[in-house]
Parts: sequence; C-alpha cells; structure tokens
Amino acid sequence: MSYHPPVSILPAGSDLGVYKAQLPVWNLLLRSAMSGAYIGMGAALMVAVTTGMELTLGAGMVKFIGGAVFPLGVILTILTGAELFTGDAMLAPLAACREQISWMMVVRLWVLVWAGNFLGAIFFAALMAAGPLTSTDPSGLTSATAAGIATVGIASAKCNPVGVAGFFSLIGSSLAAGWLVNLGVLLALCADDVIGKIMGIWFPVMAMTASGLEHAVTNMYLIPAGLFTAGGLTPLQVAQVGPGIANLGWSTMWGNLIPVSIGNLIGGLFFAGLLYWFSFRKELEGQS
Repeated sequence: MSYHPPVSILPAGSDLGVYKAQLPVWNLLLRSAMSGAYIGMGAALMVAVTTGMELTLGAGMVKFIGGAVFPLGVILTILTGAELFTGDAMLAPLAACREQISWMMVVRLWVLVWAGNFLGAIFFAALMAAGPLTSTDPSGLTSATAAGIATVGIASAKCNPVGVAGFFSLIGSSLAAGWLVNLGVLLALCADDVIGKIMGIWFPVMAMTASGLEHAVTNMYLIPAGLFTAGGLTPLQVAQVGPGIANLGWSTMWGNLIPVSIGNLIGGLFFAGLLYWFSFRKELEGQS
C-alpha cells in the first residue's frame, strides 16, 4: 500500500484546486449537486441504522455506529470526483497560495459548490421524505416512520435559537468538523489505491460524526428532510418529537447553516490548507 508524504501531496492538492476552479459553472453545479445528494445518503443511513438503538446499546455506541456509516457520502464524493464545499475550502486556497489561481476564482468556486451542495441535498431530502421517512396506510392516512420521527427531531434541534454564545459554539463545532473532513481529504491524497483512500477518509470523518460536530452539507440534508417529513406527522408523533418542533422552519434553518458554513470554511482554509502550506512552504518552494 503506497504512501505519499505531505511535501508531495500538497502540490497534488493544489493542482486539484486549479482543476476545480477552472471548471465551467454548469459543471461545478452538477458535480456539487451530486455531492450534496451523496452526503445526504450518508446522513440518511446514519439516522436509519441508529434509530431506536440507544435504548439497548447506549449513547456512546450509537454515536460510534452512526459515525461508522456516515463516511459513505464523503467516500462517494471523493472517489467519484464530485465537489464538496468542505473539501474545496482547503484545496482551492492551496492553489491560490502557490499563485496558480486568483483568490476571486477561489471565492467563485466556494459560492457555486455551496449552492450546488444545497440543491443536491434538498433534492435527496425530498426523495427520502416521499419514501422511507413516511408511510401511507390503505386508507390514505400518512404518518412518519421511526426514522422519519428521528429525522424531524434532529432537524428541530438544529433549528433551535442559539443566541450569541450558541452562535460561537456552532462556529467552534463546525470549525473542528471542517478540519477533520479536510484531514480525510489529505489522507485520501496520500494513497494511490482505493482501499487506502477509503480508510484515509473513513477515520477522520467517522471521528467528526461520532463526536457530534456540525457539518454544513449534512445539515443541508437533515433540516430539509425534517421539514418535508414534519407535515406527515400525526398529533401523537408531534408530541413525541417535543416542543422544539415549533422552531423548525425554512427561515430558522439559516440560523444553523450560516454559522456552520462559516466554521467549516475556517476549519478547511486555516487549519488544513494554510497551516500545511506554511508548515511545508520551504520544501514546496524548493520543488518549484
């Protein structure tokens, strides 16, 4: 199993950033929409396999099992060449630091990929809400499944008002998430074979999810999925979710997505991208 050290993977990462930044708008939107759906697949799997599990295995094991299956979305994204906002927070700035692209091209990439991730995640959320998150009996009465109730509960919790302290808590949690996801991207670049790439991605992304950190693209799926599913809840199921469901809405969603996107961006840009750039700058300049 081959291994490439940081001094060789950072140029590879910056070259990848150049390639991404030069893609046309339609292609970036398409690739990032694919990634938004893939991350939604990982999040949906995480909720499905952990629903009702806490009563028997305990909270710690539930977090580990959920974290163990969530990386599906990131693995699909990286191995199929889709575009994820979190990873592009690191790769494109590396290219800008090496003066291969302008910072305006970096911002263009970020905006388009974020928008595409959002569209893809919402599309997959709608599919899930129309399928496994709800069920309809022979009389035509619609209700949520166990996974649907759990999804609404998660979405409601993410839409709760947080205040100033909560805002900075979200920034810190999402910064750590962006850092870990991008470490997974770097480890994927370290390997040439598929198994090595998968294992490199899996450990950091599992740690991010099991630790309960905030990931913007994951929330782009979870919150809309909860919103789409909430309309199918019975009164008993509404009571089961709890009073927090009153905060669930398309407007309150932004109280989560905005700070979490900022934190993911900071984590990828500074703690994965620029940190490694400055650490190995002399070696990289020696290769030029």
